[in-house]
Amino acid sequence: MFVRVRSISILGLETELVEVEAGISFELPVFVIVGLPDAAIQEARERVRLAIKNSGFDFPRKKITVNLAPADWRKEGPAFDLPIAVAVLLTTNQLSMGADFSDAVFLGELALDGMVRKTSGILPAVIGAKERGIKRAFVPAENAREAALVKGIDIYPVKSLYELHAHLSDVSRIKKYENLDTDEVVEANYDHDFSHIRGQEHVKRAMEIAAAGMHNILMSGPPGSGKTLIARTLPSIMPDLSEAEVIEVTKIYSIAGLLNSEQSLITGRPFRSPHHTSSGVALVGGGRMPRPGEISLAHRGVLFLDEFPEFPRLVLENLRQPLEDGTVSISRAQGTLNFPARFMLVASQNPCPCGYLTDSEHHCICTPLQIQKYQRKISGPIIDRIDIHVEVPRVKFEKLQGPSMAEDSRTVRARVLEAHERQQWRFRDLPINYNSEMRAVDIENHCVLDEEGIDLLRQAMKQMHLSARSYHRILKLARTIADLSGHDEIHTEHVAEALQYRPKI
Repeated sequence: MFVRVRSISILGLETELVEVEAGISFELPVFVIVGLPDAAIQEARERVRLAIKNSGFDFPRKKITVNLAPADWRKEGPAFDLPIAVAVLLTTNQLSMGADFSDAVFLGELALDGMVRKTSGILPAVIGAKERGIKRAFVPAENAREAALVKGIDIYPVKSLYELHAHLSDVSRIKKYENLDTDEVVEANYDHDFSHIRGQEHVKRAMEIAAAGMHNILMSGPPGSGKTLIARTLPSIMPDLSEAEVIEVTKIYSIAGLLNSEQSLITGRPFRSPHHTSSGVALVGGGRMPRPGEISLAHRGVLFLDEFPEFPRLVLENLRQPLEDGTVSISRAQGTLNFPARFMLVASQNPCPCGYLTDSEHHCICTPLQIQKYQRKISGPIIDRIDIHVEVPRVKFEKLQGPSMAEDSRTVRARVLEAHERQQWRFRDLPINYNSEMRAVDIENHCVLDEEGIDLLRQAMKQMHLSARSYHRILKLARTIADLSGHDEIHTEHVAEALQYRPKI
């Protein structure tokens, strides 16, 4: 006897439709799973066996062979527990063999008592199922909210194997989960507000420009000057994620297993702040079965690297390609996986080992050699990929003590949103969204300077010894400054302000 049900396998962000085939033969009782399963799937034999028994069904004392096809695609994770259990129930006639499951996929981990547990990777799996014409998806009840983001496929939340059996037998139907309207879930609340920052007006201006064009920024200043607080307020002035971005970001967090019952959707701009002891794999992703790293978890949001020079140089060098391409490629024997990494890099550093080189009120105790060695920890190519360099000075007592006159995040965010809308219109027919993503041909078309601006940029190139990459980044930054000021053309003052944000070396 032979049956077949369907599930989805995930490798990176790629999905593959898997046919879970089950057959019984009259031999010594043994449960065999073949088709390149990993250890978690091999262990499913015991979970499925006890889940079936504890749900009130019979487990046959015969040889059961389960094949996960295609056999040349590596399968991993406990999400195959549920389809294997359904296949066993079908092949033992405990479910009707006449039922048609060709338009359905089953996903979920089984507990020993037959309950269906929350499983990572449900959202990309359901997206992959829909792309292959599947009409129904049976998923763990705790994952139903994230799966309901996908329109055009019916989502059935399953709490237990017994409940699923009753549904498939037409004894008691599982109520279909309604698709979510992302317009109702994209509102995000932030703990930090721009009005909490005292002083530092020029730094907040730089942050506004960075948010408006999704530009990378590096802050340098003495300890306690507010660099970390300023960085943490950045998501509060960025526009909400669009519907497509909500799905895009939530899919990454689903694969990483970072969604829970309290947060089944990522509705706010991600803010990731890895420690400077993080490894290269933790930062860019990888592993035997590759998983997204911090730069992918920061996709469409902010990657904050505090104490920038304290990160190992080889770890920072891994950022070169993602900063340019917006993706990270991880090669393994079974192929190359691509994870999205379109993030805004926000870094902060002290100007020297003791931190007080630029502080007018505190004496620096570092030697010139120590300062030079410290500043050389970050390579030139990485520095060249950062659009905005800004000094963060010590805040005076009067500004800390006096009444706050600073704009709140809502006010700043309104200006940033207008700049974003200009960019969305400008790039409506292009595969980019923000000024920082412009390619050489886009810069040529949308960053036209007048004669005065060209002369200013020519002098800066000679005096500051700027590279071709720096030239393009200045034009992108000037384009964003013009968008913030409401101008369609880039004026000389926009170029001048953009030049102020280059490193002073």
